[in-house]
Amino acid sequence: MGASSAAAQTTRLNALREGLAALGYVEGKNIVIEWRWLEGQNYDQLAQLAGQLVDLKVDVIVTHATPGVLAAKRATTTIPIVIAAVGDAVASGLVSSLARPGGNVTGMTFFNPELAAKRLELLKEAVPGLVQTGIVIDPANPSAELVRSAMKLTAQSLKLELSEFAVREPADLEGAFARMAAKPVGAFMITEDPVLIYSAETSAKLALKYRLVSCGFPEFAQAGGLVGYGVDFPEMWRHTATFVDKILKGAKPADLPVERPTKFVTIVNLKTAKSIGIEVPTSLLLRAEQVIE
Repeated sequence: MGASSAAAQTTRLNALREGLAALGYVEGKNIVIEWRWLEGQNYDQLAQLAGQLVDLKVDVIVTHATPGVLAAKRATTTIPIVIAAVGDAVASGLVSSLARPGGNVTGMTFFNPELAAKRLELLKEAVPGLVQTGIVIDPANPSAELVRSAMKLTAQSLKLELSEFAVREPADLEGAFARMAAKPVGAFMITEDPVLIYSAETSAKLALKYRLVSCGFPEFAQAGGLVGYGVDFPEMWRHTATFVDKILKGAKPADLPVERPTKFVTIVNLKTAKSIGIEVPTSLLLRAEQVIE
């Protein structure tokens, strides 16, 4: 069950399938996967998707992002829930602790607030004289406040003035970018969120339209954003298969510690840099695992 769409999550879904295949599971042969996707709809619709899976009496629910995990938790306390990726599962109250998650939830977590703060640092590195900075965020995501707190602390240390631009659904994007350009902001950071991942290509095109320096999650840079930074999400989804395998073989989620990724990736889109007329510092290029030309 996903709070985004299959198209937006193609790379991550393929990684999950690869992880399952490595453990002997092949979709349509010895494992059946019932896919449910939000497709840009309001988070309230996640409850219906989770209910559908519970009614089907599935053996395990795999989901991602705070809204998706919360919907699954509210729908069932007995069916195991495996998190493919979520920002700070403990701070969000999704599990009791990493070592002893308790209940019926386990899986993979990452520190979304810290990632957001790091992206602000990368923006400042890309534009040393930056002062006015926009934040594109979905306030409907329960993890938004944690992200805000981390960004405010980092902004103070970098002497950045933050302006928030809310995007609750894809239709909000055009207005948000127009407001950023009108303010104006010197650059913006886009947060990790299912709605924003779903709309990565649209956001990247709008950033080019308004010639805005930008930093976001890796898929955003691949879609045309200037800089992308984050954990290796495909690897997280691939590793999710090991949780599914253990549960199908009898393990209980409460006994499987929640794990964190150790690999982070930086992407710089030089094609975009040329389009908006910015020269990317050599220091940033040298740290990038991927440079798009």
